[in-house]
Amino acid sequence: MMRPMKLAGSELVFGEGCLEYVKTIDAKKVSIVVGGKSMERSGILARIQKLFFEAGADTMVIDGVEPDPSFETVMRGVKEMRSFCPDLIVGLGGGSAMDAAKAMWIFYEHPDLKEMADIMPPNTFPKLRGKARMCCIPSTSGTASEVSRSIVISDNQTGLKYGLGNMEMMPDIAVLDPEVTRSMPPKITAETGMDALTHALEALVSTRANYLSDILATQAALDIIETLPAAYENGNNKKAREIMLQASMAAGLAFTNVSLGIVHSMAHSIGGMFHLSHGLADAVLLPYVIQFNEKDERAKEIYGRIAAKAGVKNLSQAVEALNTKLNIPSNLREIIPDETAFMEKLDEVTVLALADGCTKTNPVIPEPEELKQLFLKVYKGER
Repeated sequence: MMRPMKLAGSELVFGEGCLEYVKTIDAKKVSIVVGGKSMERSGILARIQKLFFEAGADTMVIDGVEPDPSFETVMRGVKEMRSFCPDLIVGLGGGSAMDAAKAMWIFYEHPDLKEMADIMPPNTFPKLRGKARMCCIPSTSGTASEVSRSIVISDNQTGLKYGLGNMEMMPDIAVLDPEVTRSMPPKITAETGMDALTHALEALVSTRANYLSDILATQAALDIIETLPAAYENGNNKKAREIMLQASMAAGLAFTNVSLGIVHSMAHSIGGMFHLSHGLADAVLLPYVIQFNEKDERAKEIYGRIAAKAGVKNLSQAVEALNTKLNIPSNLREIIPDETAFMEKLDEVTVLALADGCTKTNPVIPEPEELKQLFLKVYKGER
């Protein structure tokens, strides 16, 4: 039986100039979670604080969220929130800042919870919104954390990434203004854009895909294939930035309802083990996984249909060509040059990827040896 769909929270606004919506949000005390200094340098952070001030709300900033947010960072933020007592939490930035904000929200609402294991299955996920609502304002066009039920938090002790999804974590408010994404440098534009494309293509071939998710994911994939190079080449291209942000959102609405596949499973395991950025790992893996999945006739037909609509002959080759335009490596060896270290961890990353929640909705469930060989092919660049 089909699972019920949830398309974002209670308020979803997008388009140029929509940041002004912030001053209509009902809040008294606002904790704003950010990553590095890009939102401060661009003036976006100050602008958002001013908008909240005009709405009569006090703000405080929790900064320093790293690219792979750690549980230690989450708990540091929770401590600051408990002193401030916000009734609204804002994740401002890329996926890391938004994921960290969501995780802080959970532990702020429930002081009895002490570690990530407390909220992981088979434990019951806690109810939220007892103390605060969640708002996300993305600065990247890729993770779609602003409209997703998922977070990824790292454990610095083990190097593992905890991926967790629950509709309770769907942000109440999402504000998507392309102006906020203009600070993205080309490399981040490329990697987050390929993450969004992976979301769309994996949602399309997911074993849970449905009529509505297909509509969202198809348009997202086509728009990203066409527009990402323009956004990469000129970050001030307002139209390209707007299309990419909205395509990322549409892909996010699709995958958060129907899940993903082994590109994400493999990226989670290899990324956590070797500290690769998630979007980069997705981009390198994607053409290989498309080829692997084509042994499933339904997936092969879907890839063919998208290729035809995009005006290309072969989807995996088109993704490879897109990666080349974006200066993304064609294999894992280029970003993990220590082959000995890779081989030593190969069995472990294979086990982790098989156990990842995204694997179960891939059109082809690989056997352990199949997945191991796929990792090797991606590492060596073998088609």
